[in-house]
Amino acid sequence: MRRAMSTLVYARRERLHPGLLDQFVAGGAEAIEIFAARGHFNYTDRQHIREIGNWFRSTGVTFRSMHSPMYSDEEWGRSGVTPVNIAAVEKRDRIAATDEIKRALEVAEQAPFQFLIQHVGVGNESASEHKLEAAMSSLEHLHAFAKPLGVQLLVENIPNDLSTPESLMELLHAGRFTDIGVCFDLGHAHIMSSVKEAFHTLKDRIRSTHVHDNNKDHDSHLWPGAGTIDWNEAVALLRTAPHVPPILLEIEGVEGENISGKMAEAFGRLEKAG
Repeated sequence: MRRAMSTLVYARRERLHPGLLDQFVAGGAEAIEIFAARGHFNYTDRQHIREIGNWFRSTGVTFRSMHSPMYSDEEWGRSGVTPVNIAAVEKRDRIAATDEIKRALEVAEQAPFQFLIQHVGVGNESASEHKLEAAMSSLEHLHAFAKPLGVQLLVENIPNDLSTPESLMELLHAGRFTDIGVCFDLGHAHIMSSVKEAFHTLKDRIRSTHVHDNNKDHDSHLWPGAGTIDWNEAVALLRTAPHVPPILLEIEGVEGENISGKMAEAFGRLEKAG
């Protein structure tokens, strides 16, 4: 399975630059997912996009995916902005959300990538028929915008009622989204039900992963082995997916951590599992 890494590990505290990406390569990453948070990767700044795009072109490392924006400010929502929510019932909020996501998608014009990882709703959000319809409308719009750019949308299982594995499959079937896949988040699956149960529901649609651990009580994005996920079972399951996804680590980093060393250790652990 291919080794991949999300820039979330730095996203809350540091602007993305080639030196950070070099650390991912030193840790064994063959592909990278960029977290589209303006304070980390400013997807509206053509100079910043060019800098990162040039790094990918010069190294040959794959810019595999981008995590869709969760907020439109540079402070992870601390400025008081409304979260980017494609399931917002209010039309103006939904339009604002899709417009922000389109700005991130436009990065593909300068720095091509394959997948956009998209949340449906926000954390702990309840479900309703109106929200399902809103999400379908947003996905239709984003799909039409992304396709000419060569980007495929992937929805992610996150801790809310709209994004359980069953709800995501209902959404994809109801909207007839045959070419929208799933980013399978193992940590979220562990919290919400179990990795095994969620995997079997989503299996045929899985195109990518978010790999992190927790103790089934908090979405803590720990390194594999620091929580209670059975990684032998999890990796064995992933190897049976029809489109074998990469091991894409999505970790909440801490100041001063040896990221390259922790990555190499995690990839080694997971490749021996199963």
